[in-house]
Amino acid sequence: MQCPLLYRFRVIDKLPQKPSEAATRGTLVHAVLERLFDNPAPERTPVRATSLIPAQWDRLLESKPELAELFAEDPEGERLTRWLAEAERLVERWFSLEDPTRLEPAEREMFVETELESGLRLRGVIDRIDVAPTGEVRIVDYKTGKAPRPEYAEGALFQMKFYALVIWRLRGVVPRRLQLVYLGSGDVMTYDPVVADLERVERKLLALWDAISLATETGEWRPRPTKLCGWCDHQALCPEFGGTPPVYPLSVRPAESPQDAEGRMEPVRAEAGRSGALEGH
Repeated sequence: MQCPLLYRFRVIDKLPQKPSEAATRGTLVHAVLERLFDNPAPERTPVRATSLIPAQWDRLLESKPELAELFAEDPEGERLTRWLAEAERLVERWFSLEDPTRLEPAEREMFVETELESGLRLRGVIDRIDVAPTGEVRIVDYKTGKAPRPEYAEGALFQMKFYALVIWRLRGVVPRRLQLVYLGSGDVMTYDPVVADLERVERKLLALWDAISLATETGEWRPRPTKLCGWCDHQALCPEFGGTPPVYPLSVRPAESPQDAEGRMEPVRAEAGRSGALEGH
């Protein structure tokens, strides 16, 4: 949805991405908030939460040694100290938005996967699922950035509706609430979905997979320039910046003209879509 060419670089070419301080800090904060719930409710305090940061950072480095490159040019450790302090501030801000002593999550960092009737598989990892005594489900996602302006809110909610669709198909229950917690700005965005919302998301995903399947077969992955291009790792390979993408690693077929199609009007979804998968991020 953001950029078809970027999708190709990440999913088909599997080009490596440089670690970033912002994304890594987000991973660290998520790990701390997940681990905090291992403690009894009375011990879920800001002091306890921030005390988890050093150990979780060590675990992150152990699992992904390449993250050490982020601070390779920081011999005195000043940048690392500031970076960890910002992670502390984000964790502390969470306590002004939610009270973990009153929460008992049903699931944390839950991997979910389901298959639609079309054969398309959907999967993702949900930060937290809360289930009320009455059985109502709330899906919660932590964001370490700032809340988007209202005109961009729908894009942020799409990820949550994706998760809601997966839960609905898995459990037969439409989540009562979707909640985005923005630690960067101290905002909480909520949305209460209905069946019609999730059906629209399903149709959108099927159309999206049609487009992905067609681009995969033809090799036509077009860049979509936006303000986010400035943060892209692959500018040197992007035509928008004068670059040339690597040789396409898959076999391609020319796109059919209307005459070649002999009047056929079927969607493109067929074989590729039946065994494909989309992941929520």
